[in-house]
Amino acid sequence: MRDPLAVGLGALACGAGLGGGTVVAALVMVRVLERHVTAVNYQESAADPVLAGTIAGLAVAATFGWRRSRAIDNVWQRGVIAVMSAVGALLVGFIAWPVDRFLGIVTLVVWGVAAFVLGGAGSAWATRGSREDAIPEPGTGDAGRGTGTGTGTR
Repeated sequence: MRDPLAVGLGALACGAGLGGGTVVAALVMVRVLERHVTAVNYQESAADPVLAGTIAGLAVAATFGWRRSRAIDNVWQRGVIAVMSAVGALLVGFIAWPVDRFLGIVTLVVWGVAAFVLGGAGSAWATRGSREDAIPEPGTGDAGRGTGTGTGTR
């Protein structure tokens, strides 16, 4: 039996982590660009990488949220997971700004890596939950062992 809770939460974490990591990667690229390009050239091109990275992060989040929740039969629930993954990616990106401003670019890189690790862990969780043997069937295996109900034999 599949575990829909594990699939849903795993898909949500996967989308939010990978999408948020994509947004943070774009912010890291902008910070590096800021240090190596003159102020005039930077002002002409700085908005484009942030906007492109944010749109790419939202697309990655929604795509992974949708794909990792394919074990859920209800299309509406899959859509909600995809949208919530995109919102989660935005939150990871919004939190990246104070991390960068107060703690520096190295911590921003660590934040991005942590987001990608969250996405990988969520993907594994959703994959494990989508297997047919994710939840043992009642009456099979060791269910009830040690609970005092017993089978009547000694």
